Amino acid sequence: MAEALDPATHRRLGVDLYNKAWSLIEKEDRSSDEDDELLHCAHASAYHWLQVGTQANRARSEWQCSRVNVVLGRPEAAIAHAERCRELVEGAPDQMEEFDLPSAYEALARAYALAGDGPKATEAPLTNWLPRMVTWVPPSTGPELGVIDAMLGESPGATT
Repeated sequence: MAEALDPATHRRLGVDLYNKAWSLIEKEDRSSDEDDELLHCAHASAYHWLQVGTQANRARSEWQCSRVNVVLGRPEAAIAHAERCRELVEGAPDQMEEFDLPSAYEALARAYALAGDGPKATEAPLTNWLPRMVTWVPPSTGPELGVIDAMLGESPGATT
């Protein structure tokens, strides 16, 4: 049986894999192998945060998994991870930062936009999530909210 990892190693791997996935998200002209690496990095990061992370870490890893699946054109997985992100954020609001809830709504908006006319899209269409995100976001006062501002400026169905 494999030796268990210590919490510091789980944290380091969670961070490193999250950052690697993000660099692959931003890379133009990824190869098929890099798409595979992107998906596996996001899931591996989520695994490590599941072992030692806070609810916020877990929610953010679910957000990234949703985003990766949007980028890769996989609406069902994107929706599942976005829904889990929202559940984690709404289930532990005292553990979240002010950007976590609008980020969850952003993930839902992107995932449902990608799904187009899929069965879930009619239950909670893009118009259900994006206005929640827009009305929830307080005036930008910090660098994290600049990220939300950037999300608002993007098309929710964008894949880059």
